[in-house]
Amino acid sequence: MATPGKSVKAENDRRLLVIACGMIAREVLAVKERLSLDHLELTCLPAEFHYYPEKIAPALDKAISDAKADGYKHIFIGYADCGTGGMVDRVCQKHGVERMEGPHCFAFYQGIDAFKAMEDGDMLAFYMTDFLCRQFEAFFIKPLGLDRHPELIADYFGNYEKVVYLAQTDDPALDKVAEDAARLLGLAYERRFTGYGDLTSSLRARAVSAGA
Repeated sequence: MATPGKSVKAENDRRLLVIACGMIAREVLAVKERLSLDHLELTCLPAEFHYYPEKIAPALDKAISDAKADGYKHIFIGYADCGTGGMVDRVCQKHGVERMEGPHCFAFYQGIDAFKAMEDGDMLAFYMTDFLCRQFEAFFIKPLGLDRHPELIADYFGNYEKVVYLAQTDDPALDKVAEDAARLLGLAYERRFTGYGDLTSSLRARAVSAGA
């Protein structure tokens, strides 16, 4: 008779585990539902690592090791390089897993080819996503003290020219947050609907290869 631990590991062997940034958790789950990827499972590292990229690779290393110990053979990393200077790639190479292509989520949401075509024109762009719109107060206003010291806006954002909202969904409430953010920061505003970009095709391909 199989022990419970062995049974769980056997089930995990047939699943695709996505280890992702918390900033894209909602989007991964949306793609899972849209494509009916029932065998896809998600675990996330803290979204706050966006501010501390040096924490990403060590946390990924541990998460992958833990997942393998739990019997997962099909693992995909829901991170791009994300400011780690190649450290995510080193962890992926160590464990024989793949990650999202590109330098950051702003690239793969737009699609790598589209991002490369617009990269020069976006050098001074401050990107926002659905997540960053929802968390604008928590991720920018309060940590940077802009609610208490609005005069710091010029120090933090003075080198940007525009806010580019990469919209994953059509949500008027999020549009308003992005528009208000651009106004608050004194920047031009541009909205680009991206949907889930390369996230959809990447998860579909890994799910197929995993037999999910």
